[in-house]
Amino acid sequence: MQKYQERLTPSLWAFGAATVLAPMGALVLAPFDSTLGLIAGTALALVVIIAMATFAPKVSVQGTVLRAGRAHIDAAWLGAPEQLTGEEARNARGVGLDHRAWHLVRSGIDGAVRVPITDPADPAPYWLISTRTPDRLAAAIQNARRDASS
Repeated sequence: MQKYQERLTPSLWAFGAATVLAPMGALVLAPFDSTLGLIAGTALALVVIIAMATFAPKVSVQGTVLRAGRAHIDAAWLGAPEQLTGEEARNARGVGLDHRAWHLVRSGIDGAVRVPITDPADPAPYWLISTRTPDRLAAAIQNARRDASS
C-alpha cells in the first residue's frame, strides 16, 4: 500500500536554465545549417530536461519501508521523525550535518526530515531527507513505524 511518494526534481529555475541549451546548440551549428542547428539545439534541451526529471531521486514510504533514492530501511529501525524547515533545515544540511548520517539532500528544496536510526548495528545515527512536504513525509514515517510495531 502506497502511503507517500515524492520525486525530488530540480527547481523550476534549473529547468529554465536547461532551456538555454537550445539557442546555444543552434548557435554552434548555425554556420553549417541554421535549421539543423535549431533542431539539434531544441532536441538537446529537451533531452537534458527529460533526464533531469527522470533521474531525480524518489522518496517513498511503502508499507513499512522508507525508501530514499536507492537506500531503504524498515520502519522498525526508525525513531520519531523530526520535521525541519527554514533555518533549522539549512543548519541540518550544512554545519549541523553529522558526517556519519545518511543523507539525500537536494538544493532548491527547503524542507527536510531527520529520522533517527535505532538499529545498534547501523553506523548512521540518522537519515536526513530533503522534501517539499516535511509534514506529510513525517506523518507517513510515523504511520509506518506504528504498522511495523503491530
